Amino acid sequence: MQKNELVKVKIEDIGVGGEGIGKVDGYTLFIKDAIIGDVVEAKVMKAKKNYGYARLMNVLTPSEDRVEEVVCPMARKCGGCQIQEMKYPAQLAFKESKVRGNLERIGEVPGELLDQIMHPVVGMDEEGMQPFRYRNKAQFPIGTDKDGRVTAGFYAGRTHSIIGNTDCVLGVEVNEEILNCILDFMEEFEIPAYDEVKHKGLVRHVLLRYGFKTDEIMVCLVINGKTIPHCHDLVGRLRQIPGMTSITLSSNTAKTNVIMGDTIRLLWGQEFITDYIGEIKYQISPLSFYQVNPVQTEKLYGLALDYAGLTGNETVWDLYCGIGTISLFLAKKAKQVYGVEIVPQAIDDARNNAKINDI
Repeated sequence: MQKNELVKVKIEDIGVGGEGIGKVDGYTLFIKDAIIGDVVEAKVMKAKKNYGYARLMNVLTPSEDRVEEVVCPMARKCGGCQIQEMKYPAQLAFKESKVRGNLERIGEVPGELLDQIMHPVVGMDEEGMQPFRYRNKAQFPIGTDKDGRVTAGFYAGRTHSIIGNTDCVLGVEVNEEILNCILDFMEEFEIPAYDEVKHKGLVRHVLLRYGFKTDEIMVCLVINGKTIPHCHDLVGRLRQIPGMTSITLSSNTAKTNVIMGDTIRLLWGQEFITDYIGEIKYQISPLSFYQVNPVQTEKLYGLALDYAGLTGNETVWDLYCGIGTISLFLAKKAKQVYGVEIVPQAIDDARNNAKINDI
C-alpha cells in the first residue's frame, strides 16, 4: 500500500476512536467518518507495514445504519464527534459490542457466561433518535483564525487547530450566546487569545456548565495571566443572560495542555451552581467532576442502586468519590457510606453536598 493511493474498502468494524476499519488484500486501513457497512473510496494518507490511515473521499454504498444528513455541519472537521454519521440504535449496538469484546478478549470472560449475565445497553430514549443538547458541560478553546479574528470551537482530530463553532449541538443552546458575548468583548477591547505555540496572549479557554434541573449557568474564563482588562464590562454583559449564576476566573500561566489552573477567583455571583440527580442536590464548582449527561447519570446511578440490592444494613465504600455524587445517591439505602478521594477540594464539596441534603 502506498501513500496517496485510492482504494475501495468495505468497512467491517470501528476502532476505539470511532474510525472505520476495513481491509484491502489483507492490509488494514483506519478511515475516519466511515461506519460499519459502508463501501467507500478512500485515499491513503499514512502507510505503515501492516496498517495505514486513509481519508474518506466518497461513500460508494452507504451502510443501512448511516444517517441521511448529520445534524452538525462541523462533524467531519471537528474532533469532538466521531460517529455522528451512525444512527443511534447502531451506536448503542456498537458500544455494547465493544464492551463485550473487551470482556472476552482482555478479561477472558467466556462468551456463554456473558450471554447469561450481560444486560442490553441502556440508551437515552426508546424512540431510536440520536440525542443532542444533552451535555451540561463544555470547554471551548479560544484562538485566532486565519483572518486574525478571535474564535472559539473545538480542536480538529489529533491536532490543536481550532475548528470555529460556537453552537455545538451536543451542548445547550445558551452556550452560543455566552461565547458570542465573550468573543465580541474580546474584539471590542482587543483582548488577545492565547497562542499555545508562542505562549503569549491572554484568554485560553471558556468553561461552561449548566444545571438542567435548576437552569443555573456557570462561566469560568481560563487565562494566561492574573486578570482581564475591562473585566467589569464583560461581567456586566454576561450577567444579563437569564440564569447566569456564577462567573469565575482561573489563572493558568503554565505552558501545558492542562486546561484549568489550580485556583479559582470569583468575579460575580457564587462560586458554584446547583443541580439535582434524582432527589439529591449537588453544588458544582468549576473544578468539580460531575457526569456530563444528566439523563444517563440518573439511569446509571439508579441501576447501580438496584444491582447493589441494599437492605439498609450495609457499609458501602465509594472509591474515587469526587464530590460525592454516587455516595449520596446510595446513602439513602445503605447503613453508611464512606467516600474516598485524594483531591482536597472534592472532599470539601462532598462534605458540603452531604450537609445540604441532610445526609
